Amino acid sequence: MRRKTATLSLMRKEIVLSDQLFDASHLPQPDMERIWPTQLETHAPRFLLLYGSLRERSYSRLLSEEAARILQYLGAETQTYDPSGLPLTDDATPEHPKVAELRDKVTWSEGMVWISPERHGSMTGIMKLMIDWIPLSLGGVRPTQGKTLALAQVSGGSQSFNAVNQMRILGRWMRLLTIPNQSSVPMAYKEFDDAGRMLPSARYDRMVDVMDELVKFTLLTRSQKAYFTERYSERVARAKETQALADKALSSTSST
Repeated sequence: MRRKTATLSLMRKEIVLSDQLFDASHLPQPDMERIWPTQLETHAPRFLLLYGSLRERSYSRLLSEEAARILQYLGAETQTYDPSGLPLTDDATPEHPKVAELRDKVTWSEGMVWISPERHGSMTGIMKLMIDWIPLSLGGVRPTQGKTLALAQVSGGSQSFNAVNQMRILGRWMRLLTIPNQSSVPMAYKEFDDAGRMLPSARYDRMVDVMDELVKFTLLTRSQKAYFTERYSERVARAKETQALADKALSSTSST
């Protein structure tokens, strides 16, 4: 009975393969040993925090400072990027010191936290500017692909999710693993004391939830990031390039 079941399973697989356009030699079955590796990264997770306001009392910056404290308590290393002085994307080259600093911090990080005020129903231009300076590819490396991302926003009025929703679209575009939870802090001017510390509240508790989830998702996925972000289409393209080079070399050898 087992032999008959195995034969039927093999036949079904052959029928499925015969009806597909993909190249099965470049689409192996999921490798559970690579999905759950025995050797895991053990260093402290590294997070970059971006905030989208230059005001002296910037509530997005204050919220990023609270997020950094929580992350550090959970055993993480953090860096925060100050957007002051970052040029427009069409007004400078990647060699500009503020651009180079941003890209170095992104490369260093294993996850990010994006916090923007909501202005005119959207994220701020400063927040978008930082994201626009982060490349999808840098020196043959994708600096954001497979890394984790948490989102938060502050607003001066009632609660809204416009900014975090926009940033979630950008996170997907940047090939980041954007965690499900997020934080929105309405009437932010009521949520911080004179020293810039966030007051105890359900808003603060939600921020703790988000940072806790971010650390867990990062620890869960960072050791497998290379495997999770392998692409069938890229494997096929590499194989074609390799074959083309081999054919060219063989043609050159034959002609001589």
